[in-house]
Amino acid sequence: MEQITVKRGRGRPPKQLQKTPTGVGSTPSAPEFQKPNASNNNSVEGSPNGDIEMLESILPGMSSRRRGRPRKHPLENGSASGFDKPIGQENISGVDPKDLKKMKTERSLESPLRRSSRYTLSSPHSLSDVIRQNANADSVADDVKGSPFMNAVVKVFCVHTEPNFSLPWQRKRQFSSNSSGFIIDGRRVLTNAHSVEHHTQVKLKKRGSDTKYLATVLAIGTECDIAMLTVSDDEFWEGVSPVQFGALPTLQDAVTVVGYPIGGDTISVTSGVVSRIEVLSYVHGATELLGVQIDAAINAGNSGGPAFNDKGQCVGIAFQSLKHEDAENIGYVIPTPVITHFITDYERSGDYTGFPILGIEWQKMENPDLRIAMGMLSTQKGVRVRRVEPTAPAAKFLRSSDILLSFDAIDIANDGTVPFRRGERIGFSYLVSKKYTGEHARVKILRESEYHEFDIELSTHKRLVPAHIKGKPPSYYIIAGFVFSALSVPYLRSEYGKDYDYDAPVKLLDKLLHSMARTEDEQLVVISQVLVADINIGYEDIVNTQVLAFNGVHVKNLRHLADMVENCEDEFLRFDLEYQQIVVLATKKSKEATPDILATHCIPSAISDDLKTSYVVIQSKNEWDLFTGIEQDLNYHGNSHAITDKMWAA
Repeated sequence: MEQITVKRGRGRPPKQLQKTPTGVGSTPSAPEFQKPNASNNNSVEGSPNGDIEMLESILPGMSSRRRGRPRKHPLENGSASGFDKPIGQENISGVDPKDLKKMKTERSLESPLRRSSRYTLSSPHSLSDVIRQNANADSVADDVKGSPFMNAVVKVFCVHTEPNFSLPWQRKRQFSSNSSGFIIDGRRVLTNAHSVEHHTQVKLKKRGSDTKYLATVLAIGTECDIAMLTVSDDEFWEGVSPVQFGALPTLQDAVTVVGYPIGGDTISVTSGVVSRIEVLSYVHGATELLGVQIDAAINAGNSGGPAFNDKGQCVGIAFQSLKHEDAENIGYVIPTPVITHFITDYERSGDYTGFPILGIEWQKMENPDLRIAMGMLSTQKGVRVRRVEPTAPAAKFLRSSDILLSFDAIDIANDGTVPFRRGERIGFSYLVSKKYTGEHARVKILRESEYHEFDIELSTHKRLVPAHIKGKPPSYYIIAGFVFSALSVPYLRSEYGKDYDYDAPVKLLDKLLHSMARTEDEQLVVISQVLVADINIGYEDIVNTQVLAFNGVHVKNLRHLADMVENCEDEFLRFDLEYQQIVVLATKKSKEATPDILATHCIPSAISDDLKTSYVVIQSKNEWDLFTGIEQDLNYHGNSHAITDKMWAA
């Protein structure tokens, strides 16, 4: 199985200019950040750094060729790239020779970059079809250039200060990034969440203006990768018409992406068509929502920019693109249903509450023998419930091996899809994502050949290993030089880099991919590092190892551990770790040595501010023994890297 990586519209230096495979005029895309997605076999790339890395300038004189093909000059000497014989001999174009001569003359006046992108042809199409398709996309771009809503597209300047997970009592050096955004009704601006992640200061600049206006972040939607901003200065809103949203586009609809990508300081317009509409992985959000694939270039700096249809309506927000050796010029935009959900959610609650989930993992029922064994009739279709999230409301109603037949009276097929539009099907998680947190859904199941219907409340996903810390500083606790932290995806990325899904300890990756939280406040606590001192001789090599219990009591979260250690009156402090390791320290000596260790490493406090309130729940040793048995039942040890056996989350 080939590995596919997904990238956001920002990141690394481009290696070379690329041609569009469809023949639609666009600018080349550039490789960018990556980030993993535990729900499928695809390795997904991402970075909290935003559009901050300086990329190489794209020079007009650079040439572009498809890999493995000889260099050809389009429409030169009566031939075009993608055709083996001169056009005049084949007579397949239906284009008048005078028109060809005129096109050749116009081509000589254009920049090399535009020529290479505009006239890339593919063999299955006739020349006239390709010219017509390019003319359609270019006409949309020309219409957009002079449209008033172009003034609603703004450039976003953000200064970020990321947490330092290796040294959680301080932050990393600040850095800046540039991205795009656009003005909507209500004196608000939309951009990508990754564009303002860990923001210290955000400024906006309008098209044609030399003034940067300070902006306030109203809400950040991590799952959908959308952020909402506002500006208090009335001058910013003068002479600007807000962007209006259009309906979800259809296949082959022309789209134009507007923004401030790398390669210059002024506004940029690229055009293409809608290639695909489906539920896809959102890199930044580590979730799956409805997305639109286009063939318009989405480069660093395009993030947060609008995608317009031929009516001048916004049909999406540029946010990521596909990076693969066999794929070229594939970009993704957040469609209007997801954008509308984010805005409505904010208007309802005054904050972003997130996209709800049903809280199950499910299995396809395409095998006929499996359906017979589960008591299904030949006319029945559905999916099998593998596991139910213990923290989800669905845990009160659903069980393992239930057959989910319908969601809100819409039948679910054996492959987990539901009808979408004429001739299209989509994953049933799309129906769940249309709901809002706290709403209810009617679910029909088959259990032991009997029908059951339940009214289930939908809630947000409580991950045992969070994908984001949502702007909060990381928690930590220090005793005798041992630095305890709570495990999260940003923590793993900080410790092991973008390839943490290969380099991190197997036990931690297993918990990330397969374990479920049993309570709302459960955390995985690890020993991040050991600050060397006389008190901890022999323990220096313990790094990123999970803490299971303290003095025989199961560790529920980091606050619980800190409270137990601080109030311990036993002679020794005993920590039970993963891999059957133990750490034993003298209680009195450990507490006496801690202040000197903090002073040596210039650490202001042994405990983070959020942990300074006491954790009141104290568990017994019997509860710890019970936990170790439950943990073995809940943890699934399958192969998450096989597409056919991936964990489907609804």
